[in-house]
Formats: sequence, structure tokens, C-alpha cells
Amino acid sequence: MSTESWPPQLKEWVAKCLGQMSDSNRPEAQAELRQVIADAFTAKTLWTTDWTAIQLQSLAPKPALKRKINDSPVMNKKSKKNAMKNAASHVTDMNDQAALNRRAQRFQREHEIERQKSFRGNGSQLSVTANPQNAHLFNRIHARSMSPSPYGGNPDDPEADPNVPNWDKFTIVGTSQELFKDYLRLTSEPRPETIRPYHVLVRTLVELKQRWKDKASYEWICNQFKSLRQDLTVQRIKNEFTVQVYEIHARMALESIDMREYSQCQAALKILYELGIPGKVEEFTAYRILMLLHGRNKSELNLFVGQLTPRQKVDPAVQHALQVQRALSMGNYHAFFEKYLNAPNMGAYIMDHFIDRERVKALMVITKAYKTIPLSFIQNQLAFETLTEARKFLSDHQAAFFTDPSRPDRDKILDCKPPSTLLPQVLEEKYRKISIKGAV
Repeated sequence: MSTESWPPQLKEWVAKCLGQMSDSNRPEAQAELRQVIADAFTAKTLWTTDWTAIQLQSLAPKPALKRKINDSPVMNKKSKKNAMKNAASHVTDMNDQAALNRRAQRFQREHEIERQKSFRGNGSQLSVTANPQNAHLFNRIHARSMSPSPYGGNPDDPEADPNVPNWDKFTIVGTSQELFKDYLRLTSEPRPETIRPYHVLVRTLVELKQRWKDKASYEWICNQFKSLRQDLTVQRIKNEFTVQVYEIHARMALESIDMREYSQCQAALKILYELGIPGKVEEFTAYRILMLLHGRNKSELNLFVGQLTPRQKVDPAVQHALQVQRALSMGNYHAFFEKYLNAPNMGAYIMDHFIDRERVKALMVITKAYKTIPLSFIQNQLAFETLTEARKFLSDHQAAFFTDPSRPDRDKILDCKPPSTLLPQVLEEKYRKISIKGAV
């Protein structure tokens, strides 16, 4: 619970109480102040309580003690003068309303500064916290712990959208009814009239999937998906629909060889899955393993594989990706290309990006093991669809040394000695560094 949701009367009362505290009563008064606010929050009476009538017992005026005349100690003239001076100073301090007002104003200024920091997203915790059993009421924690909704939101707010975590008065709700909208980078605060609300975005996704089936251009589809994702983001909508949008766009990007958009979708899905929002977790876990193999990021790959859950490990797609990893680590190119030809889901689209690199490595092994080899053997072993494709690959990688170049492709025989000395250099030059646009 943040102070932004407090009624003005409560804020004024807190400022007044803080202004009345002294060094001697501050610990007790702050504890009582916390408890009173926590009890009101639990009872949902923050806005109905007359805070001007609430008096903290620890700040209540204490009755003066009457002493008998004969109990008063005998004081000389100097002692009496000092005592009268101290008493006058004490009375002046307690009754100095201007000083109390200054302290209250200072509290209000500090509160406003903290509120502005919170609005900018920096976040800050309330300086006055509840006792241990009610501490969660004052801390800025994930909205899921304060709401029965699985995706957050304030249950006391009648307008709160269950699709929006951390709902507050600053959450934007779109009003546009346009199904399609071009993607534009935001250079200023988004306006509701330019943002589509949730129910319109659902219809937009249905239409985009149909357009994709009808062979609409990927450039237009991608632009529309980025606009859809932007509208979800500015409205803080994070639910199963959000996951579905990113998953569909990621698959379209893979099919269209757009690794930049795929990587951005994969990064967003990782965060959404970690929030516990359901989706095709195992499918995209397998894709992530293959992407790490593509990037040859061994340390991150080992860390990621070590964190797999038992459910993920038994999934066929994840098992396939782990078998690909094992084949590469053991240099078993035969098993690797078999897995390439039998990749589930869209795993082959990712493997396409590093298949040629592994073909060169496999060819290095083959040319060292044989003196001559038929082109048809290379086609079968390295998973080429046609002999022409295999021959072109050899030519592009400076390995097309045939015993009789004039023969047709089905009869061509590769002379293994020349390419065996050239392929290591080709591998280094062509595949030294991989640049993957976007976050993985």
C-alpha cells in the first residue's frame, strides 16, 4: 500500500501527528500510528474515518502533577530564575503553532517528492511501516500478493482490469476502436484515444491471423503486431492473451527469417513465463536452447539447461534440443543432421541459421577420413535436399574439388585432400562471429 492511495484527510492527520512527536515519545507514537492506519486499512475504513477526531494515546496531553507546597525543595534565587526560564522555554516550544506548521509542511513536501519519485518509476518504500503482521500493507510488492486476481490489480478499485498488474490511477485505458494501426515509436506520453482497449486488441489478433493465412506480406503483419504489442505494454496488460500475441509473432518471425523480432519476442516471453502466466513454455524453452547453440554461448547454455524443471526435461521438444546439444558436444554429425531433419515445431527454422557452420565442421571430419567420396554421400550425410544444393555448398566453401568435374552430379566424386587443408580457414573466416540482433 502506498501513500498515494491515502485520503487527503489522513495525510493531514499523519502530518499533524508527526509534528507533535518529540524525541522522547517518537518510538511509541510511531508504533501506535502504524497500528491505527493498518487497522483502518484492514477494515477498509481509510476513506470513511473522521481522522480529525482520532487522538493517539501516546500524544495525548498528560495532566500536570500537583505538588504540595511543603514538598517543594528550597531553591535559591539563581535556581528559581533558571527553573522559570526553562519552564517558559518549554511552554513556548509546545505552544509554538508556527513551528508545528513548519514541520507539517516539511512532511508534506517530503511526501510529494516521494510520490513524484514513485510516479517516475523509481519506487520508494513508505517510511512509516506497519507492525510485522501487517507489513505487507505498506510495502511496494507485486500486486498478486494483494489481490485475488492471478494477474494483480487493486481489488478495492471498481475499475481495475484483472489483466493489468499493479493497477493504479495512472494506468492508461485505450478508447480507440480501430482494428489496425501502424506502429510508431512513442516520443511522448501515450493518449487514450490513440490506444486500443483490450477487447479491440483481441479482435485485432483474430484478424491478423486470418490475414497471415491469406498470405499478407510479412512487413505489414510485423508492423501490426508491433503496434498490438505496444498497446498491450502501455496499458500494462499481462495475461495469457499477451503471451499468445508474443508466441504467434515469434513463430511468424522465425518463418520469415526475422531474427531481430523473434529475439525480442523470446525475451518478452521469458519475463511473462517467469510471472507464472501460462503459455507454450516447453516449446519456447526448446527454441531458447537452440538459439544458445546458434550463438555458441556455452556458459549461459549450461546455466539455462541446469535450471530446467522436470516437466520441461520430459517434453519432446526440449528433449530434442538437448539431444542436439549432446550431438554437437560429442562431434556426432550423423546424429546432429538426423535431429535437424526431424526437428519438432519450428526448431528447424532456428537450426537453419547454424546448419552450414556444422556442415563445414562435418566436412572437415569427412575429408580427413576419406581420400575420395561420392557427392551423393555428402548429400545424404549433411542433409541436403538435392545434389545441386550439395554441389553449390562445396563450391561456396572452396571445397568443390572433383576427380572428374565434367560428370553429372549423380556421378561426381569429391577429392578430399585439397578441401581438407582449406576448410579450417574457411570455417574461421565465415563463421568466426555470430551477430544476433535483439535479446535472446
